[in-house]
Amino acid sequence: MIAAFEGWNDACQAASDTIRHLVARYDSKEIRHIRCDGYYDYQTTRPLVCHATGRRRIIWPQTTFYDLEIAPGQHVYAQIAPEPNYRWRDYCNESLRIADELDVTHVITLGSMFADCPHTRELPLDVEYNGDETGDPDQRYSGPVGIPTILDAIAHEEGFDTTSMWVSIPQYLGSDGCAQATMRLLNGLSHLLDMPLDLGDLPCKAEKWKAQATMLVRCNDDLATYVQHLEHEHDMNEKARQEASLGGPACEQLVKEAEAFLKGLE
Repeated sequence: MIAAFEGWNDACQAASDTIRHLVARYDSKEIRHIRCDGYYDYQTTRPLVCHATGRRRIIWPQTTFYDLEIAPGQHVYAQIAPEPNYRWRDYCNESLRIADELDVTHVITLGSMFADCPHTRELPLDVEYNGDETGDPDQRYSGPVGIPTILDAIAHEEGFDTTSMWVSIPQYLGSDGCAQATMRLLNGLSHLLDMPLDLGDLPCKAEKWKAQATMLVRCNDDLATYVQHLEHEHDMNEKARQEASLGGPACEQLVKEAEAFLKGLE
């Protein structure tokens, strides 16, 4: 089951747009709902009014579950909702009861966040499996969290396999839609599901987004300098990761080559 929530966890609507894209591109049907009662502050997440067939209708915030056939005989479920305001543990438990009824064994939560990253490089995608906290403790996030993190944690406690997937979006570009980020999440899901997902017109939209961002940067010297700094930082971090992945012997060889170069300067 793939879950995304509108609101604080959904910069540029990239995570929720991933669910909407899947629903639009594949055979899908609504199969479950969680009613809004007790979970929402209507001054924060307001109901909507719409007019259809000549009648006025009030649309209340709610959670919708979809059955998606992404390949012949291969189905995934999707959950989409505004982030609840109240009773998160109850809400997550209700979501997981539905997941259990659907024989779900793996819960994937999606999120998007603004960060210091350049639009000229591949957008960072952070993936965590089963609450794994390996790696440098100094690099682990500490701070406020949203409903995807809580759902991921409770699902892991309840024995589900879990994957948390977050894409970073350049914070200097504002809050409009970001097809590049949605496509990054879809590519991450393709890898996780071990099958290509239909990107539709996202590559074209992503190129347009990138071109608009580049034009914005060209019109602002201070912003251009800032983006150059982010590019340099990104490239240095990427080089460090590549060198670390080479293993001990290769790193030792790099050190020897650097020492030889420095001696040649003496």
